[in-house]
Amino acid sequence: METVELKVEMVGIHEKRLRKCLSKLKGIEKVEVEGSSQKVVVTGYVHKNKILKALRRSGLKAEFWSAQNEILLNAYASGSFAGLRINNFSFF
Repeated sequence: METVELKVEMVGIHEKRLRKCLSKLKGIEKVEVEGSSQKVVVTGYVHKNKILKALRRSGLKAEFWSAQNEILLNAYASGSFAGLRINNFSFF
């Protein structure tokens, strides 16, 4: 059994739409949605790339949850951005 954590942009969508999209995949046993942090935790016997592909195919913006997402969420919740350092990339 595998647990996959994803960041899904939930602006303008409902949790019901998200669950309907994931219910079509065989092997998923549990879906936990944290709307405030835009975090979705999927548990089951499905490869993580299939989960991501299904979400993107249904028009949802999704990516795998990373440590940087956790840092940004904690900084936002505490209200202290002073110690937060984010790498800025310039393409021009």
